Amino acid sequence: MEIPRFCSVLRSRKFSKSDWLVASIGFVLFVFVLSFFYDPTSVFVPSVDRSPPIASPTPDLVKLTLSSKAKERGAFCLDGTLPGYHFANGSGSGSQSWLLHLEGGGWCSSVESCSARAMTMLGSSAYFEDEVDFQGVLSSDPSQNPEFFNWNRVKIRYCDGASFAGHPEAEFKNGTRLFFRGQLIWEAIMDELLSMGMSDAKQGILTGCSAGGLATLIHCDYFRDHLSKDAAVKCVSDGGFFLNVPDVLGHPTMRSFYHDVVNLQGVDTSLDQNCVAKQEEPSMCMFPQNFVNNIKTPVFLVNPAYDFWQIQNVLVPASTDLDKSWAKCRLNIMECDASQMKVLQGFRSSMMDAIGKFHQNKPGGMFIDSCYTHCQTLMSGSWHSPASTRIENKTIAESVGDWYFNRQPVKLIDCPYPCNPSCYNLNFT
Repeated sequence: MEIPRFCSVLRSRKFSKSDWLVASIGFVLFVFVLSFFYDPTSVFVPSVDRSPPIASPTPDLVKLTLSSKAKERGAFCLDGTLPGYHFANGSGSGSQSWLLHLEGGGWCSSVESCSARAMTMLGSSAYFEDEVDFQGVLSSDPSQNPEFFNWNRVKIRYCDGASFAGHPEAEFKNGTRLFFRGQLIWEAIMDELLSMGMSDAKQGILTGCSAGGLATLIHCDYFRDHLSKDAAVKCVSDGGFFLNVPDVLGHPTMRSFYHDVVNLQGVDTSLDQNCVAKQEEPSMCMFPQNFVNNIKTPVFLVNPAYDFWQIQNVLVPASTDLDKSWAKCRLNIMECDASQMKVLQGFRSSMMDAIGKFHQNKPGGMFIDSCYTHCQTLMSGSWHSPASTRIENKTIAESVGDWYFNRQPVKLIDCPYPCNPSCYNLNFT
């Protein structure tokens, strides 16, 4: 499976704000999508089907730090460079609270795809930006991030291609010069942050989006176990609940892809071992539906029921649409005909079935909206703004806050598309 990259500019739209604001919105959408996937053949960035929310006029830029503990631990990106993170100090009441975000960006499943990835920011710190803009759940602006704005906030960069779960033993088996060290990257950066004060944390959240959302679930209990037993520790997975469903031709596309990722990078020993013992092959434990109920730490799921990445890559990958009958629908949900919408509603039903048991999990929480989008916690507009997507009049930020601070149970599931007018449905045409 190839991971699409979008690298043109946002299509022209008319806004009443100044030119810098339009440019800011376009740049945010560009980074938002580029951070998930890599494929040099794709050439478009999504717009949205209603005017995007207002972007912050002042970027919250946070400098890159390359890990000081990585080399001694043998923790390297795919190309052998040092992994890194961006750290913003907490203050005041948040000085002993920590929020870690695991960056997303798909996976690589072959020597060829990992070699290509190693020449990008998703496989080499040589391509990392010196600074990144902290938005959404990472923002220091209380109007955008009312619950966690003054916490210690860390964005851990993704440069291994296996959800921070690869092992070096696989390098010898596959005879490559690539470094499959995702698990070691995770452990080295955790050690570094613990030495910087996280060991004294009173509150902690591990979160991430897409492949980072999956990594959040894989490493949630590890995170909990390495913080104080008295700390309030929870995990928030954004866009990381990937489904084990066949594509529209009945092929197990995602299952085969995960099989290749796990075998190539030796991911099996990082996966939930109770799940591995029960499943026919370890790669089945990359699917959260097979292990999320084994996680001891409280988990919150943020996921669209019409996740565009899964629809475009799991349900209707390009290889299944040779006659281009799905071309418009894949790019814009508003272009789907009745028969195609029936398939997409079936995908939503599969999502509901997959989270069914988790829905009964008392400590767990969820925000499952009906938007055609993917990650939603990293952009201030979708995380928390006057125009954000809402369920029962709650933004994602408000919902996560209510759940984390135990103000009330949060099990929000949206009605089926197109019922929610607050959605930002991405349009790739």
